[in-house]
Amino acid sequence: MIERHDRLGIKQTIQKQWMDRVLRMLLSGMSEPEIRNDLNSYLSNQKQSGGVGERGIKTYGMAIAILASWFSPRDELLGFRDEALSLVRTLPEEMWLPIHWAVISSSYPFWFNVARQIGRLLSLQEQITRSQIFNRLKEQYGARETVSRNARYCVRSFVAWGVLKDSKTRGCYERGTKLTISNQDVAILMIESALYADPGGKALGLLCNHPAFFPFKLPVLNGNVFIRRSNRLDVIRHGLDDELVLLRK
Repeated sequence: MIERHDRLGIKQTIQKQWMDRVLRMLLSGMSEPEIRNDLNSYLSNQKQSGGVGERGIKTYGMAIAILASWFSPRDELLGFRDEALSLVRTLPEEMWLPIHWAVISSSYPFWFNVARQIGRLLSLQEQITRSQIFNRLKEQYGARETVSRNARYCVRSFVAWGVLKDSKTRGCYERGTKLTISNQDVAILMIESALYADPGGKALGLLCNHPAFFPFKLPVLNGNVFIRRSNRLDVIRHGLDDELVLLRK
């Protein structure tokens, strides 16, 4: 658990269509070795930018490590991954993006934390800069070059996914597409991913409006929904209105 939260790990820009490809293979029943073999062939000529061109295994292998959040999760995330996989079977492909977001966030909390800082900045201003994002992350992770480099790959992934947009000014970004989540099970899965990314009980109201979910609008939920629909989350009530959500031990 400590290693998962301490590592940065986002060493490539990840295209959404790569995530979609992995999910289709999982849904078709392909095994982990079969998926790895397919990705070794497919990604060898898929550039980070979304274009086509030959790449070495040292570069696309880093992408496979992130894509493995779907097909080879850590033991503590296996039940969560299985729930995500079960859920996507009921969803159209256009609703896969928030599930991908949740799966990567749980496996790579750095992705979640980059999104958190972007969400906080976007709540204050319409346009944000790369340096603003990096400076906030350095306060948390230290002033290492690897922090800026991994954050840059996260940001470029967000742009590739359409949830963040390049502005006309180089190094500046604006909010991209915002997806309304009406499916309560999708919202619950996303909130669960936040607890894997940032352990400890959290107020339900804060989770539903978490800045790391800046590309999404989650529905209003109450603790009863979690009690009925999730066997991995607990809800603790304080007073009449306060509800704390935490991972069940």
